[in-house]
Amino acid sequence: MGHKRKFRVFFLIPPEVQLLDFSGPAHLFYEAKEYGADFETHYLSLDKNLHQLSSAGISMGNLEYFGLHQLNKEDLLFIPGLESHLLLSQQFKEKHSLFFEWLKTQNQTGAKICSVCTGAYLMGMTGILDEKECTTHWKYIEDFKNRFSKAIVLSDRLIVKDGNIYSSAGVSSGIDLALYIIEELLGPVFASKIAKEVVIYSRRTPKDPQLSVYLRYRNHLDNRIHVVQDLLSQNLENKVKVETLAEMVHMSRRNLTRLFKNTTGTTIGDYLNQLRAERATELLSNGSKVSVAAQACGLKSSNQLRALLKKNPEIISKN
Repeated sequence: MGHKRKFRVFFLIPPEVQLLDFSGPAHLFYEAKEYGADFETHYLSLDKNLHQLSSAGISMGNLEYFGLHQLNKEDLLFIPGLESHLLLSQQFKEKHSLFFEWLKTQNQTGAKICSVCTGAYLMGMTGILDEKECTTHWKYIEDFKNRFSKAIVLSDRLIVKDGNIYSSAGVSSGIDLALYIIEELLGPVFASKIAKEVVIYSRRTPKDPQLSVYLRYRNHLDNRIHVVQDLLSQNLENKVKVETLAEMVHMSRRNLTRLFKNTTGTTIGDYLNQLRAERATELLSNGSKVSVAAQACGLKSSNQLRALLKKNPEIISKN
């Protein structure tokens, strides 16, 4: 299947680049080309040194100097993340001042500028995120807000679009962002073929949170609670009693209930219901029947599932 529209996709390759930030999205555009889309890819260096070393120690050569290109509104520019000691350095900004001026100019032409993970810092340094909604990796949200106070930073979001500016949260969300843009450009049917080709069955959207329920309550160091969380998430189709969970981590029911709440900030019951609601929403969005989704989540009926989803509207809204 051919597509008449031609697009140029540029990937900035800064020093100490995070490999997956650009290689993940680049592979999706490669697959799109294999399916007939006309994507022309370029890999740009921040300076006239046309070889760069990634954060993983892999060397990349034959890059093109950014200054040789002028973008238009049909073009895309992906800006990946890099090591924090560079991003947070004033010397880095001063050394690459020509690039930041170039980036501001490309923004004025209406080119689609897309950051992945901490690549948003490079956009923030130019001022093009002023009064724009954006996001970055959750670990850097507060620092980002402090550094770029005029940017409208949305936390707990995977993808944010504001006009021609796109931003994504972490390394793997760059893949989601690339697929989202492919869908924008070439339609959902074409994008679904690419998703299937690279085995992305559950595509994420700008409404999805950075951290799902499966991850959101994991920011603690108590291994016993991690074990309980694992058991709950891996056995949604079965009813596991709290007494059984307590025995498996060598605690009393009362102690486990208290420790779980103190450690995670939520109760075992609420946590289990959120797991079920997220799993059911995912199944339903992929075409499963309500009865099948209910059974897969350990519920007795479709009505039970509907009631559960009504009690967790924030999970439905993110899917």
